[in-house]
Amino acid sequence: MADVLRFSQQDWLDCCGSSKFAAEMVMISPFSTLQEALQMSNDIWWNKVDIPGWLEAFAAHPRIGDVEALRKKAESNADWCKSEQSVALSTSNDHILQELAEWNRQYEAKFGFCFLICASGKSSSEILADLKERFSNRPINELQVAAAEQQKITELRLAKLVAKGGSSNASRQSETHVTISDDSKNFPSAASVRPPITTHVLDVSSGRPGSGIEVSLDVLEGLTPGIKSQTQSDQAGAWTAIGHSITNEDGRSGPLMAPSGQILAGVYRLTFATGRYYTRLQESSGIKEFSGGFYPHVSVIFEVKPSQTFQHFHVPLLLAPYSYTTYRGS
Repeated sequence: MADVLRFSQQDWLDCCGSSKFAAEMVMISPFSTLQEALQMSNDIWWNKVDIPGWLEAFAAHPRIGDVEALRKKAESNADWCKSEQSVALSTSNDHILQELAEWNRQYEAKFGFCFLICASGKSSSEILADLKERFSNRPINELQVAAAEQQKITELRLAKLVAKGGSSNASRQSETHVTISDDSKNFPSAASVRPPITTHVLDVSSGRPGSGIEVSLDVLEGLTPGIKSQTQSDQAGAWTAIGHSITNEDGRSGPLMAPSGQILAGVYRLTFATGRYYTRLQESSGIKEFSGGFYPHVSVIFEVKPSQTFQHFHVPLLLAPYSYTTYRGS
């Protein structure tokens, strides 16, 4: 298996258009299993590739629905791009393609990079709806969303690369009319090699990761997920601890639960000890006027519905002394 998972820098570049990513993957290869390669690709993408590297990878993709760009694309991963968009193209018409083109232009004008989505298995109308919804995001949030979509694409391509034993050019003819989503059912995704719930903290007041913050994860027992009624409230159940961690220098928490490809449906709570974090900042700054943070703790409660049990939930915290924001990432 080790020989199968020793790929060239071009192979890694075909999986992800970032030269930094490709160089790092070559440096730490070979890999003994697909899961190991997936795990390391995820770590490199989020912890070693910088924003210019992300943008380089984004730029390697043709615009969603741009048939002419797909036809002219000369890179060795051209048929992968066509394959990934095959469902979207087969379900599109002139009106949808025109609307996709117009929204793509608006998106690029706002964010500075092309709209990126893991299109495998998605219809053109679904992609258009996602594009419109994401257009309202703040630029810093949308950059992270796009990076997460790029990592999904990388993981699917890596699974196909392993299936072929390397060389993304080897059998591109057979891929032209096959969607990657069909093949990917036979391979573990990143969700199977990482905890189903993850988080990170960004201190937006300083533009730095929120490091050294205690994080705990709990589940609410006694409620039926997905059912809303006046009789169900937090008091109807009890919080049960699942895991505890402290964010590292990149603001990312350690594992809060065991790695798995599935999670039980239910109501979950992430709690961040933000008061202690700001107390440390106050003490280290030596500025008497700095009063620390307003929130001693921040709790983020969210629900995993029965239809979402095979999904991954990344729930970041964007923190400031007198406000905070959270969203569902990937």
